[in-house]
Amino acid sequence: MTTAPATDLEAHLAPYAARSARTRGRVHAEPASSSRSEFQRDRDRVIHSTAFRRLEYKTQVFVNHEGDLFRTRLTHSLEVAQIARSIARNLRLNEDLVEAISLAHDLGHTPFGHAGQDALNGCMKNHGGFEHNLQSLLVVDELEERYGGFNGLNLTFETREGILKHCSRVNAAALGELGRRFLEGAQPSLEAQLANLADEIAYNNHDIDDGLRSGLLTLEQLDEVPMWGRHRAEVAAAFPGINGRRAINETVRRMINTLIVDLIETTGRNIAAANPKSIADVRAAGPLVSFSPKIHEEAAALKRFLFRHLYRHYLVMRMSAKAQRIITDLFGAFMQDSRLLPPQYQAGHGADQPRLIAHYIAGMTDRYAIREHRRIFAVSESNSIG
Repeated sequence: MTTAPATDLEAHLAPYAARSARTRGRVHAEPASSSRSEFQRDRDRVIHSTAFRRLEYKTQVFVNHEGDLFRTRLTHSLEVAQIARSIARNLRLNEDLVEAISLAHDLGHTPFGHAGQDALNGCMKNHGGFEHNLQSLLVVDELEERYGGFNGLNLTFETREGILKHCSRVNAAALGELGRRFLEGAQPSLEAQLANLADEIAYNNHDIDDGLRSGLLTLEQLDEVPMWGRHRAEVAAAFPGINGRRAINETVRRMINTLIVDLIETTGRNIAAANPKSIADVRAAGPLVSFSPKIHEEAAALKRFLFRHLYRHYLVMRMSAKAQRIITDLFGAFMQDSRLLPPQYQAGHGADQPRLIAHYIAGMTDRYAIREHRRIFAVSESNSIG
């Protein structure tokens, strides 16, 4: 059996799509693969990374041990990749690149979701701060240890660019070519823009599902959200008497489909109007991947609803407060006595101890952070070594 060359696999792509043969390359030069495109190699390296496996035990909204059916960072990343690939195929963009970006975008996220991120950023306030997008980039550039010749995963420029969705100007200035677009107001590839909005589609809709499953949201509350109410009415009309999980799943499925179809159609019109001939034209244009104004406003209303009724629900806030206490306590203990850290995170001469601590904490899973907090602060006969 022969394998088609990577260039043949990308022959159907639009002229403004990213192509492996035109990649800006890797920091460390490597021989090309005879069986995979450069972006396929990136995807595979992400999937086999330690940081990717840890996502299974990192919070999306609900802490990992609260239930087996709630989303985690891992299942979220898989959902983002599926949505992004579907849209990319319709727009003739590079599916392999958009998948690699989608799977890698949360590799640097802390335990305990945004609560953990906010707490670690607060701890690092006087030490350069903490940005989870930048941490994801650091994971693939430096922190993974899989290859003999270099640190990190040595991903292509295009995948690394997509991972870095947001970046402060200070950090962007230190990133050279990769950070230039944040300083100049340029755009990333269409694949990177697409992965960003696929992320939004995924988390808005699965947070509804998880919120209802947990009992923190009710169907009556959701009926005030235009997008939900419209699709729930469609489901009731199409399937009289439907209720329970079947009704919820059918409604969420239709909402996701509406967002995807609108994104494809609106982006298609934006591309036609801008008429880019290359990625260079895409970078010089304004954002091209977008929703229509109507759907954009409905998606924004959904986010506002989730913020008020789910992310700020008192039970979620209680868990968030505990999570932030765990992160803050651990950071403070490690700063006070670095001998409590594993040896590889104890700073040598000239090393940045606070940043090493941030790397250690950001790499923890929810349950590992809880266990580490217990090891350091709890005093009991069962709190043994190991």
